Amino acid sequence: MNPHNPVSLLQDLIRIPSVNPEGDPGVSDPGEARIAVALEKLLRELGAEVSLREVLPGRPNVVARFPSNREGKPRLLLAPHLDTVSVVGMTIDPFSGEVREGKVWGRGASDTKGPMASMLTALARMREEIPTLSHEVWFAGLAGEESGQHGAKALASEESFDFVIAGEPTDLKTVHAHKGSLWVTLTAHGKAVHASAPDRGENAIYKMTSAIERIREYVIPELSKTEHPLLGHSTLSVGTIRGGSKTNIVPDHCEATLDIRIIPGADPLQIINLIENVAQGVKVEHQGSAPLFTDPTHPLVAKLSALGASPVGAPWFCDAAVFAAKEIPAVALGPGSIAQAHTADEFISVADLEAGADFFTKLLRSLA
Repeated sequence: MNPHNPVSLLQDLIRIPSVNPEGDPGVSDPGEARIAVALEKLLRELGAEVSLREVLPGRPNVVARFPSNREGKPRLLLAPHLDTVSVVGMTIDPFSGEVREGKVWGRGASDTKGPMASMLTALARMREEIPTLSHEVWFAGLAGEESGQHGAKALASEESFDFVIAGEPTDLKTVHAHKGSLWVTLTAHGKAVHASAPDRGENAIYKMTSAIERIREYVIPELSKTEHPLLGHSTLSVGTIRGGSKTNIVPDHCEATLDIRIIPGADPLQIINLIENVAQGVKVEHQGSAPLFTDPTHPLVAKLSALGASPVGAPWFCDAAVFAAKEIPAVALGPGSIAQAHTADEFISVADLEAGADFFTKLLRSLA
């Protein structure tokens, strides 16, 4: 890998499959192990102390600490994630890293191997100056961001940092606020009988649709009552519904899922309690990712803004919120557009990628 050339570096990163194994990854060997090992070698060559820290079986974080000329400096962490989403349904070769039409193509080009390549190029360019900077510089490639944020949760529990930049495609703007998520699973049970005598059974689909209607009537208006100046109000969408086994059998089981995006300051437990109260007779289970808010007056947010990365909000969530939940100021930042993330023909423009490498170089240089 040539870290001084962000385009060729990104091509090499794309050519190492690192698909998150949750769901249907579309590859026979999912996971982050291969790319973590490759990055370990590269980071050692750049002079960092590096460790592979297993988060889940066979799925490590790669964590690097760059040399510093004195102890006690504030710690700056650059933290893109290693995993990509599934390659199922892609219309291009997901691992070609082809360059054409002024773009680098492949899974992860935008989310988030492009931002990763730009960060690594900046670290390579600034290798000699890094020890003298005002901050002790760390880099971490995090496992599992696309499902569960396992890598960020592990590292945030293991190490303390003073500022974190999660690598994401933000058009080189500083995302200092974003919504969190609540993914809710609703389960309704009934009694199966022949559909010619439905009164003898209990229709689980009817239970579910009634519960969803009550959620639409009572929960969605409640979420709309509180506005965030950057992010608007919390939202709720029914994502899936599945039930029944055959047309002529009254269904004894139905499951639906909700995607709830919550603004900073919203109480997720209060939202869940409200759902449980209105969805009577339906089991409610949930998992979530926290919203993000980092004060835009923080000195490093102000510095990023002065370098051209203006502070903005976003409707999606990322690993920055995991660190912020530990009271570590964190933002998301990187080249490329979120509009290209997870797409069937994912790409990042060469111009954006090179602009990202230049930006992170300027950032590190500004810490002299």
